[in-house]
Amino acid sequence: MRPRVRNALLLALTVAAGSADAVSYLGLGRVFTANMTGNLVLLGVAIGQGQVAASLRSVIAFACFGMGVLVGARATERSTETAVWPTSVTLVVVAELGLLVAFTAGWEIAGDRPTVLALDVLIALSAGAMGMQTAAARRLSVAGVATTFVTGTLTSLIAELASVGPDWARSRRWAATLACIVIGAAAGAALFIAWRPGAPLVAMLVVGIVTSLAIGVTRRGVPSTSSG
Repeated sequence: MRPRVRNALLLALTVAAGSADAVSYLGLGRVFTANMTGNLVLLGVAIGQGQVAASLRSVIAFACFGMGVLVGARATERSTETAVWPTSVTLVVVAELGLLVAFTAGWEIAGDRPTVLALDVLIALSAGAMGMQTAAARRLSVAGVATTFVTGTLTSLIAELASVGPDWARSRRWAATLACIVIGAAAGAALFIAWRPGAPLVAMLVVGIVTSLAIGVTRRGVPSTSSG
């Protein structure tokens, strides 16, 4: 796999993360399942306002995201592959897709008025999937592209543009990352409003496409070397 293809797949996963966050925020009780920085702020707000239910949802999201990162990191870090896109990363993304499929099915079953238990399960599935995605992106080590959080990307972009000789290739990649998370959130929110049952499909389909492309490239066994 060429580095440009890898970067394009990471941008697609960023779209999926933006969509997952929009759907979780709008449909799962104002909680984020991909952006843990925002989720920790929401946790603090809920605690400060004495909103026990909201604080528990944030805790579930945080805990399951962490578990997803742990499982994904253990799976990818054991691999010694030096390929641009290692097989271990593909396996983690496949597992993420499985969680998103389960989330989509659970979302459909729960309907417009999910029970408290259903909300908790859905939050756990989405957060776990996003945690695994974060671990996969971390293994690829593309500077400034984490797919699920972009504060560091924004900081890097501004600092790079302020430098004497900015690296325009990296700057474009970071700007694209910021744009992709907005695009994903907009797509997820728009579908939530227009057709609520189909809201999770954006993230699931995007990750499914990334998975299919990654598997296809891995099977072809195209030789390549890693580069940033």
